[in-house]
Amino acid sequence: MLDFARINAAAIAALPSLLARWLPDGRRVGHEWVARNPRRSDRNPGSFRVNMNTGKWADFATDECGGDPVSLAAYLAGTGQAEAARALADMLGVDA
Repeated sequence: MLDFARINAAAIAALPSLLARWLPDGRRVGHEWVARNPRRSDRNPGSFRVNMNTGKWADFATDECGGDPVSLAAYLAGTGQAEAARALADMLGVDA
């Protein structure tokens, strides 16, 4: 069984570097990472945002959203939550 809470906590601690890797064209604006959505033809940053304190994310142009870093990793990779959690745990060196 995957420990989603543990994986998400580790990911939130590393979120600035994860976001720079996953969304390299983004930038920090206050407590949010603002970027273009790589899953659609998004020309300008602004509608895709990630709260860097909580890991909650949303694309306000499409109403797609999630509540934690695992869901963001799954969305960006186009995978399921379990697969994304395992990959994120491996990346962060966390026992899942």
